[in-house]
Amino acid sequence: MSLTTPARTLLASLALALVGPALAADAIRIRAGTTQDHTDESGVVWLADQGFSGGDTIDRTGLKVAKTSTPSIYTTERYGMGGFSRALANGKYTVKLHFAETYEGIYGKGERVFSFNVEGKEFKDFDVTARAGAVLTAYVETVEVEVTDGKLDITFTSQIENPEINALEIIPAG
Repeated sequence: MSLTTPARTLLASLALALVGPALAADAIRIRAGTTQDHTDESGVVWLADQGFSGGDTIDRTGLKVAKTSTPSIYTTERYGMGGFSRALANGKYTVKLHFAETYEGIYGKGERVFSFNVEGKEFKDFDVTARAGAVLTAYVETVEVEVTDGKLDITFTSQIENPEINALEIIPAG
C-alpha cells in the first residue's frame, strides 16, 4: 500500500502529537565510531554511531583534543563513509558537524581534504586541520537546513584521504 503525501503528512502529525511537543523538539546527538551511548563531560547523552552508510570506525580513547569542553566526543570517529541519513519531521534544523583530526598519520594542513553536502548545502575542499588550526583540535561546522522530504541527508566525497567525522548534532529550530 502506498500512502499519498497528505496521508503521510497526517501520519507524521499524529505521531508528533502522540509523542508530544517536548520530545519532538529534542536534539539528536550522535557520537560517531562507538557502539554504546555516551555521556560527555557536560552530562549530555550522545547516541551510539548510527545512520551512516559505509566506512569504518575507530576508537582513540585517551587522546587529548584541544578547544573543546567535551573532548571525549572527539576520541571516536567514522571515516570513509559515503553518507548519513536520518528520518526527521519536515522543518528547519541546525546541524552541527563535529570534527578533529586524530589520525596519527596526518600532521598538517592539506593531508585530509574532502567535501560534504548537508541537504543541498555544499562544503567543498574541507580540511579539518586547516579549519581547526591544528591536529588534535576540535572544530564544529554549523549548518542551517530545511528538511522537506522527511529525512536529513548528508553525503561525503573523498579527495585526499578519507572523509571523517566525530559527532553530529541535529537541533530542531525554534
